[in-house]
Amino acid sequence: MSVTVGTPVSSVMTNKRRVGALKSLGVLTVGDALTYYPFRVTDPVPLRSIREARIGEPMAFAAEVRAVRVSSSGARGNGRLEVVVDDSAFAASRRQPGAMARLVFFSHKKQYLDWMSGRLRQGTCVVVAGAPGVFNDQLQFTHPEVLTVGVHPTSRYRFVREENQPLDVRNASLGAPTSPRPDVESPEEGLARVCRPRPVYHASSRISSDHIHDSILDMLRLLAESGDSAASEEKEEEDSRARLLSGLARAIPDILPERIRADKDLMHRAEAFLNIHDPVSTKEFHRAIATLRYEEAFVCQTALLQARAHAGHASAEPCPDTALRDAMIDSLPFDLTGGQREVIDSIAADMSRDHPMQRLLQGEVGSGKTVVALAAMLQAVGSGRQAVLVAPTQVLAEQHHRTIAAMVDRMAEQAAMDSDGHPLSAPPVILLTGGMKLAARRRALATAASGEPCIVVATHAAFSKTFQAPNLALAVIDEQHRFGVEQRESLRGKALSGKAPHLLVMTATPIPRTAAMTWFGDLDISWLTELPGGRKPIRTFVIPEADGHLMGSMFAHIRQRIDAGERAYVVCSRIDDADETGEGDVLDETMAEPMRPVVGDAARSDAGTVAPPRPLHTVVQIAERLTKLPQFQGVRFATLTGRDDDATKQQVMAGFASGETPILVSTTVIEVGVDVPQASCIVVFDADRFGLSQLHQLRGRVGRGGTPSWSFLVSQAEPGSLGEQRLAVIRDTTDGSTIAEEDLRLRGAGDVLGDAQSGGKSSLKLLRVVKDADLIVDARERAEALLAEDPELDGEVELAGAVLDFTRGNETYLTSS
Repeated sequence: MSVTVGTPVSSVMTNKRRVGALKSLGVLTVGDALTYYPFRVTDPVPLRSIREARIGEPMAFAAEVRAVRVSSSGARGNGRLEVVVDDSAFAASRRQPGAMARLVFFSHKKQYLDWMSGRLRQGTCVVVAGAPGVFNDQLQFTHPEVLTVGVHPTSRYRFVREENQPLDVRNASLGAPTSPRPDVESPEEGLARVCRPRPVYHASSRISSDHIHDSILDMLRLLAESGDSAASEEKEEEDSRARLLSGLARAIPDILPERIRADKDLMHRAEAFLNIHDPVSTKEFHRAIATLRYEEAFVCQTALLQARAHAGHASAEPCPDTALRDAMIDSLPFDLTGGQREVIDSIAADMSRDHPMQRLLQGEVGSGKTVVALAAMLQAVGSGRQAVLVAPTQVLAEQHHRTIAAMVDRMAEQAAMDSDGHPLSAPPVILLTGGMKLAARRRALATAASGEPCIVVATHAAFSKTFQAPNLALAVIDEQHRFGVEQRESLRGKALSGKAPHLLVMTATPIPRTAAMTWFGDLDISWLTELPGGRKPIRTFVIPEADGHLMGSMFAHIRQRIDAGERAYVVCSRIDDADETGEGDVLDETMAEPMRPVVGDAARSDAGTVAPPRPLHTVVQIAERLTKLPQFQGVRFATLTGRDDDATKQQVMAGFASGETPILVSTTVIEVGVDVPQASCIVVFDADRFGLSQLHQLRGRVGRGGTPSWSFLVSQAEPGSLGEQRLAVIRDTTDGSTIAEEDLRLRGAGDVLGDAQSGGKSSLKLLRVVKDADLIVDARERAEALLAEDPELDGEVELAGAVLDFTRGNETYLTSS
């Protein structure tokens, strides 16, 4: 059978249980296995004789089995296998006297002990790797790695490796012996296998890191054999690793152009895969990772640049008339910031052209993105076209509709005139949501379908087939990461002209500028960092939950603000005890902790356990707890979660806004689109377990009415812990871009824009958008140069295929392909 990277794992593995375990990790094909990268590599294990052993430090040696004893003890019949080994011949090669040590194995399974004792018979030559300990004043290796050697125990060994020096790796690791017994044919081969760096993979309860490693090595071997079968006979004297590499090179063609690979001193793709999953040294492992990381950056940037070029060739309806837009700006009861004016002018220039605008607007919470979006929509409507604004939730859509309608009405009341002296009439502002009554929904759909110039504010209903806007010239997507590309692209088919609408995507999610080049490299990017006049900085405090005095002071302060007519949010990540996953961007307690380097046998063990994370506070629990506090006697509380239906959400928010229930205990459902100017305090429980970007978003829910505001981050983080460091970042800065940079630096490219855009389910598995910023810039420049010479990549067939695969598998990165 010919094996390729697209061959299903189930076709090449007979162990169905292991196939199922790999499938649960997302490994379905041979290619998936190759890109299931280890998260670290162990250090090489040094060679030492038994007399050179250092307690607790990994080592490897060759020896002969002198005695074997199996015993059972305890009521449960736990068994114990003791093997006494003698390293005299090996020690002599290191000019050391020989010594004996015990290898000890425990198990309640008799079959395991019988199997091990059958392998380790008296007189057998073995290679041992493990960390020595002491028991009853005797040197002991507990559950070491043991390989049996296919030589007579009296054979003369030749050991040529000094401690920590390179070892001859021929026939090591991948050169599987033809006989089922022994494990290796020589001590040199066995020592090469156990001493080499070992990749360590994210495992599960169903499959260990070692079994993942073995499976990937098997697939590499099968790929190499398939590559060799299509080629001429190699020289017999060629060593097994070189044969393996030559076969892999035929089965796994390179993607990067040769001149770029040579210029950057990168490995061939096949060589990189081999050195990641079967490294000769840690240096070669890291060089291989660097190769595939650069490949990811280059393919990603090439795809984004091609998408941008293709979008530039599309046609759109020009919208040059700015009279309505200018009238709205003149009617505002406040002055626009310099940043808002600059972005509005950029959008105006884009929309006046006959090819579609492709722009991302990233702005701090409360930076005035809605005014900018309305200016763009009025430019479209003033030019005789239609515009649609799509929001991710009904609450946010209704809020946008109220805000936009009020601003348009204010503009009309001031009796503005167009350039010919005629009064400007207010365009219709239509709301379209899935929760509307049928009659209202039909009226909204009919108005849009008529082609009448109007503004449509919609939820996902805008993507349905029943929504038609034949005169559509502008689509504004709010909180763009909550919509898939297929949904966004469906708006292209709404206009009867077949021309693409101008596209403005907006987000308040803090995006590092370095990350924006990776995620939105096909868009023009505008940034709003200046807060409108009247907004005051929010004061942020980290409150240790164990400090009862501080907690009491915080609650007393909130009561003072409630008595002054203000409002307060209290946020928890979970609804109740039955809510296992929660609604927020919650990290595992161990996720953000730095990985400690583990070497040798300790790194190969999957027996370690991690304490379960502490339980998170729930909305139900905290609401009940707060109502009993003396500080809140006589104060009414309301709760809001993602489980509530739209009618309940509207009722709860109305009561909160009116002051009937001035304290709202909720999940992170309030993160986006909730605008209550009287809200001046927000408390976030378990704040050390939230992503920093989400904490910044939540903090932006207060301080919207021009009054002083406070954000309290209640934490159980230990002093000096990473959790405490993370909260210090959000406490000390209100710059969303800086916070996002720190969030990515501390936890990797996690959920800054949601899992679908973090690389977790995409082709980007190695690229780190903050640490690799310089690498991304270099890849982009080289991709630009390549595409300038060969726009369709006709001369780079493999790269063109990789770009196509990337585009198909990473639609969320290509906002407007």
